[in-house]
Amino acid sequence: MPNWLKTMLATAAGVALALVAGWYALQSIGTYLDDKIAPAPETIAQASLEGIREQNRLSTFAARYVAVVTSEQTRMGLFSARKTMIMPGMVRYEVDLAKLTQKDVAWDGAAKRLTVTLPPVETSRPEIDMNAVREYDSGGLLIRLTDAEKTLDTANRRRAWQELQRQAQQPQMMKLARDATRRAVERSFAMPLKAAGFDAQVSVRFADEPQPGNGEQMDRSRSLEEIFGNRSE
Repeated sequence: MPNWLKTMLATAAGVALALVAGWYALQSIGTYLDDKIAPAPETIAQASLEGIREQNRLSTFAARYVAVVTSEQTRMGLFSARKTMIMPGMVRYEVDLAKLTQKDVAWDGAAKRLTVTLPPVETSRPEIDMNAVREYDSGGLLIRLTDAEKTLDTANRRRAWQELQRQAQQPQMMKLARDATRRAVERSFAMPLKAAGFDAQVSVRFADEPQPGNGEQMDRSRSLEEIFGNRSE
């Protein structure tokens, strides 16, 4: 074989090897950049979880209620006293996000669905508008000459607090609070995923709600704790 042909073949082989090596290098660089520039959805969800936990308690809903209660006292079967209290108060609905852990966030790659399970919604202590509190009594000797008024006031305050809390925990109000909280948390997880180019659905439920009926769909989900190990504590 002529020397010039040998030289040409050797040169061609060297170019081919260089091209193959360059292709593998570009593949490696591409994978590295994908990991750094476009992280996996699980990584984005993990970052969102850490950010939302820093808020500690999330309150997205509040409502104002009015308690109207009446207490009565009778002594010696002859004298009686009655007092009515009207007490307005604001109640906030909160979720303790510090209780949220990696096992409460699961990613279903096949369905492109992120499921977040939140702690139950809690109601705060009623914030009383003292300037708007109104009291009415029936007068009489029992109020003027004894401590009946003090006793009635104590009983009314206790009953008014209980009534405000009862109104706040009505099923329809708890549903409104859960829906408002659900929307806020869905946005917190969905926006970073969308910004990274992932068309993913975010589903938020509460720990005290029934589990979804489609068990097969849920079985494909893997919690962040399974993916990354426990890093939320």
